[in-house]
Amino acid sequence: MAQADFRRRMLAGELLAGTFLKTPSYEMVEVLEMSGLDFVCLDGEHAPFDRGRMDVCLAMARALDFPALVRVGSGTDDNILQALDSGATGIVVPHVDSVKKAQEVARWARFGHRGRGYAGSTRWAGYGTQTMPDLLAKSKAQTVVIVQIEEPEGVDAAAEIAAIGGVDGLFVGPADLTVAYGADAGAAKKLEAALAAVGQACKAAGKTYMSFIPDAAKAADWAAHGMTMFFIASEQGWVLKGAGAQAAGIHQLGG
Repeated sequence: MAQADFRRRMLAGELLAGTFLKTPSYEMVEVLEMSGLDFVCLDGEHAPFDRGRMDVCLAMARALDFPALVRVGSGTDDNILQALDSGATGIVVPHVDSVKKAQEVARWARFGHRGRGYAGSTRWAGYGTQTMPDLLAKSKAQTVVIVQIEEPEGVDAAAEIAAIGGVDGLFVGPADLTVAYGADAGAAKKLEAALAAVGQACKAAGKTYMSFIPDAAKAADWAAHGMTMFFIASEQGWVLKGAGAQAAGIHQLGG
């Protein structure tokens, strides 16, 4: 099963292509599953996903055995719990700029004392059809935890964050880092240095390195830093690009 095997593939360093879903629509999950992408990430931070619409999109993803991550709005225990109970393959947590935050995220996403609350009645748990030992083993083997490094403080702490047990991957947020670095001529050099530093931290800790990219060409550039997992644009970006190109082609017919 693709969902059951996703974490193993990720940690093994396979090249994985996915995208952000901005439109809270189960039909879009269905379409993207047919595209050949390895995963989709519901963007609960920057798109209008309430719990109900997240739930139905995750139901479709599980029905299709399509790995679906959720970028939660913030790394709180309730946000993490709701995404995982609804059937997310894993979570992406924005703005993790300290070891303490990363430790909290890892704890809340995993079962244990003061960790993820246990319920055997959820979609993820098979609605009461699986035993507690089986579910604990399933979570340990399959649940994906990704933290976003989007501030200079996160870059500085990247080695310690990557070393935390329960954190599977580090996601560099290039836009927020560029803004944090001043978004001027020097920001590009600082971003490049940050990409290299976080890549070294992931390599040393055996964690997956990833980022948002606009297209495959950028993936080819950033793979040099050790990235193996790529969040390519979004379905909105692809719709705009495709529609814009075709509209321009029609308009050019008039000479």
